[in-house]
Amino acid sequence: MKKLSYDQFKKYIVIVLSILTGFIHIGQFTFMPMESIKFYSWHLVLGLILVFLYKPFSKKNPKKFLVIDWICIILTAVSGFYVIANYDTYVVIMQTGRLTTGLYVFGVIITVLTIEATRRCLGWILPIIAMATMVYALFGSNLPGILGHRGYDFQRVVSTVFSDQGVLGTAIGVSASNVFLFLLFAAFLSVSGADKIFQDISIALTGKRRGGPAKMAVVASCLFGSISGSAVANVSSTGVLTIPMMKKVGYRPHVAGAIEAAASTGGQIMPPIMGAVAFLMAEFTQIPYLTIVTVATGPIILYYITLMAFIHFEAKKHNIGQMKDHHIPSARTVCSEGWHFFVAIMVIIVIMAFGYSPGMSALGGIITLIVIHSIKSRKVDFKMLYEAMVLGGRYSLGIGSLVGCIGIILSLVGLTGVGLKLSWLFTTLANGSPLVAILLVGLISMILGMGLASGPAYIVTAIAVGPALADMGFPLMTAHFIMMWFSIDSEITPPVGLASIVGAGIANADPMKTMFTAFKYAKALYILPILFYYRPALLLQSSLFDIALTFVTVMLGLIAFAAVWENYLMRRTTLLERILLLGGALLLFIPGHIWDFAGIGLFIIVYCLQRYYCPAGFRQTA
Repeated sequence: MKKLSYDQFKKYIVIVLSILTGFIHIGQFTFMPMESIKFYSWHLVLGLILVFLYKPFSKKNPKKFLVIDWICIILTAVSGFYVIANYDTYVVIMQTGRLTTGLYVFGVIITVLTIEATRRCLGWILPIIAMATMVYALFGSNLPGILGHRGYDFQRVVSTVFSDQGVLGTAIGVSASNVFLFLLFAAFLSVSGADKIFQDISIALTGKRRGGPAKMAVVASCLFGSISGSAVANVSSTGVLTIPMMKKVGYRPHVAGAIEAAASTGGQIMPPIMGAVAFLMAEFTQIPYLTIVTVATGPIILYYITLMAFIHFEAKKHNIGQMKDHHIPSARTVCSEGWHFFVAIMVIIVIMAFGYSPGMSALGGIITLIVIHSIKSRKVDFKMLYEAMVLGGRYSLGIGSLVGCIGIILSLVGLTGVGLKLSWLFTTLANGSPLVAILLVGLISMILGMGLASGPAYIVTAIAVGPALADMGFPLMTAHFIMMWFSIDSEITPPVGLASIVGAGIANADPMKTMFTAFKYAKALYILPILFYYRPALLLQSSLFDIALTFVTVMLGLIAFAAVWENYLMRRTTLLERILLLGGALLLFIPGHIWDFAGIGLFIIVYCLQRYYCPAGFRQTA
């Protein structure tokens, strides 16, 4: 009998744990429901073990620190299973806040392991924030004035962290009950060929148009992002096809990488799934997830229209052509091959519309996909089931590694009351001005974006400024949409925009140049959150007529803004035309019908000048 190598042994453990994770989460909604704390414990334990298996202690010398990795795995398993085995005792003790010796020791261990798992997956920023809140809880009583608190001993801090308010609280509940099953659904879509169908649809719709590969990247990232919810995963999967094609037709390398990064960033909040951020928002606000998805549709369409405008102007300005030597499939043929993917997505929407939870809706989508796939292939494809389960485990690493750390932060912010103090400071800085408040939210999210992914960036922002926005009179939906939109820019924010870095790597381009170019193309990410407050119709908070008019005027304003930035509309713009376009864009952003029609008038004037008048020295491009 052939002896197993270490890598094979680890591979089999990963497979077993991934399949077990999938079965436990499916069982929770079907044949094997369990108490929430037990379910969250299983989710945390399996998630941490998968992180320690996938992500070694040291990336440079992974085999040198194998002992540390296995110590982490063993301690995670023992600590988690101790809680599961002593569930009744744990629940009683949580009501008193005084841990037994065993739970106290394992609480310390789980806290340390949670921070370490987050460091391995996401770097140091979030762990540092978590450790800073712990230090503040322990020693904040020594601080003067409003920053001080009454003080808490080490056992109180551990009991708070290791409770249903901390690592086993809200954040992990969102991940276990909702996010994981959507990630599993995305895995089923991927292994059954949805990513190729989405790419083929993108090629069919945009391949014959000027700058086709770039527009294909936008459509593909929009479709793929709606199931993955991850900008980096989006760039990694669609970018390997779209970026080389963009370069081939004439896009500069850093531009190709930036387009893919900007398109993939929008995919994080593309309905119907929208990634972990939307689930977290639903939990924070208690607004139904389906309502959030519905409201998010208009703004994200505006974002992608603006990105398309930038791409089109770039293609016209540099005379970038079409895809000539690439097979362009028929849209009808592609849809006839992949119709079942869209049926599964529609099933999710319908189930949510009937009032069921997002997790149950995702499970309905998975079952629909399996049934239709089996009917089409005339057999139950066990290989597909197995591959999807394993891939689902891998997809869960990103969210699974951070929810425990977020739980630490949330629990200690609540214990110390520092959130209210931060809100007071924020309100003081804003000085009652909604515009200044929105700009401060953008600044905070931009700073956080230098090291945090969109999910944790949104949560930390919501903790710091959410109550302050509410006190200033911001509607709940508006406040959280502002924070959510600003938070997703973390994937492209210089100098640590991970999606831009991945895009630059595929394009063989300069990362910093790619980041700043993506920052330019994603300008709607920074404009629309401001308009959410001043033009509430964008969030469906108005009459149907006002919603339609606002959508059209803001769309024209964003296109005009892109034309000003690119110095191009139908040809290169003159100075007068750029001034008129900028004025038109600003007027179209200002609420009020008189400003809408004035802005539309300026846009029409520039359009007519561009169409019928060409000054000497301005080359008219086809």
